[in-house]
Amino acid sequence: MNLPDPKAILTLLKPITWFPPMWAFACGSITGSEKIADNLPIFLVGLALTGPLVCASSQAVNDWFDRHVDAINEPMRPIPSGRIPGRWGLYIAIIWSLISIWVGSYLGPIGFAATLLALVLAWLYSMPPIRFKNNGWLGNLACGISYEGLAWVTGATLLSGGLMPNKPSLILAGLYSASAHGIMTLNDFKAIEGDRQMGVRSLPVQLGAKRAAQVAAAFMLIPQIVVLCLLLSWNKEMYALVIGLLIVAQVILLRGFLKRPIEKALFYSGFGVPVLVTGMMVSAFAVTGMDG
Repeated sequence: MNLPDPKAILTLLKPITWFPPMWAFACGSITGSEKIADNLPIFLVGLALTGPLVCASSQAVNDWFDRHVDAINEPMRPIPSGRIPGRWGLYIAIIWSLISIWVGSYLGPIGFAATLLALVLAWLYSMPPIRFKNNGWLGNLACGISYEGLAWVTGATLLSGGLMPNKPSLILAGLYSASAHGIMTLNDFKAIEGDRQMGVRSLPVQLGAKRAAQVAAAFMLIPQIVVLCLLLSWNKEMYALVIGLLIVAQVILLRGFLKRPIEKALFYSGFGVPVLVTGMMVSAFAVTGMDG
């Protein structure tokens, strides 16, 4: 029996994608505890669970059910290229999901439930017949909730000893989940042709590249403007100022993306999105210790 190339397995699990949920978990953790060092084991297990385990599982699931689309868009991906032969892509997705559930069980009922919910969303995102991915509105929403909101709330809850996150933390989790909807759209510009041929109705396929870019920009910017306004209302003026400067930086970078979205989507992902997620951490510190 042919075995998959170990390097191909790592490529399948896409380490570069682990950062967003790990970052969101860290932001939520900050809002849940002023002294993460006192809960370091829980924090580190949570980071490992959100990134190298649950997120990696979702990437394997997605690549397996996207193998026909990848054969058109990215034929050198591990499965269509044959570096992961036969049904090994599916087996890896199942094995990694089971490992994630096992590790999640060590974080108590809350961590276990969050792990199960994240994995259910990951499988439903890619797997027929539901396959949220076939509709860009629903698919990006599922990813935003899982990658940002769920990871944030889980971190806040676990690091506060199981207490419900305060209201500001929950609001921020929801707003940055909405921003993640726009971030997810950036990934779709490189796959327009294959998505169109295979019936995947991403936003660039549904709306056209330029209009989809405008929608993505709105999803990314509007929640951050709301965050800025909320921080002002919570008397967090210095934090609001930083968020405002980060928004200005994103607007400057967005100009090129909006003019040439297909060519500049990767550029904005590399330079604009890090500016956005920096604001997540700033806002998390702003609400640490606030009353509900």
